[in-house]
Amino acid sequence: MRPPIIAAGINLFGGPLGLLHRYVTGAIPIRRNTKDPAYLVTLKAYVGELLRAHDLLFYIEGGRSYSGELKTPKTGLIHASMQAGMDDLVILPMAISYDLVLEDRILARQGVKRGQRPFTRELAEMMRYAVGYRSRSFTTFGTPIRTADYNAGSRRDVLDLAHRTREAIGLLYKVTPTALVASAMRPSIERRDLEERIDALLDRLRARGANLSVESGREAVAAALRPFEKRGVLVVESGRVRVRSRALLRYYARTIEHLLSPPKPRVHVDTDVAS
Repeated sequence: MRPPIIAAGINLFGGPLGLLHRYVTGAIPIRRNTKDPAYLVTLKAYVGELLRAHDLLFYIEGGRSYSGELKTPKTGLIHASMQAGMDDLVILPMAISYDLVLEDRILARQGVKRGQRPFTRELAEMMRYAVGYRSRSFTTFGTPIRTADYNAGSRRDVLDLAHRTREAIGLLYKVTPTALVASAMRPSIERRDLEERIDALLDRLRARGANLSVESGREAVAAALRPFEKRGVLVVESGRVRVRSRALLRYYARTIEHLLSPPKPRVHVDTDVAS
């Protein structure tokens, strides 16, 4: 398998990490939220040429979620890929989830403060929490989506493709024990009651066709309580579970919020894409 080229934010290209991207990973820097027409035209042309020889890996949300939930998809790189003019081009949806996220404290805090610090500072702080850190990672691949079935010149088609991809990723996302416990928790709750609340959540998730990692509330609680205790999220005393960090708990609960909320109606725009 040939490794894909990765699209990464320009903030990840400073210092040693930048050298790694330039000379090892071959990642391409993306300037988020720029309106410079010359840059956008150049980026689209570059992506078109790149796709003729390589696969491109990018995150449809355009960056990390600081609050935990699945964000609205961005259409820039999808549109650039569609304009490559390749009839056999497909999008392969992929979802990555973790029992515990290394930078959960950083993300949760910045999600509350609505501010983002330089990535180098985040990286230095992450190292503080890396000692003793252990977690499982789940990567799930879905069914390829043909881009030729959509018109690159239609904004409606581009948005439809982006939302279809995002919805596929949402269903592929592995529902972990920590996400289930976080979603079912109350400030203080008996362990048995917590298991029953998770059983009710699992019934709703099965109805949505979610990608489950456990089959019962008892299994989820047994797998999540110890890691959450070590992470300082929960406290367990005499069969009762109490919340220690509400911000971290909300972060993990929001990772499956898209599966527990009713789907949002789409607003279609028929305007053609000019460029």
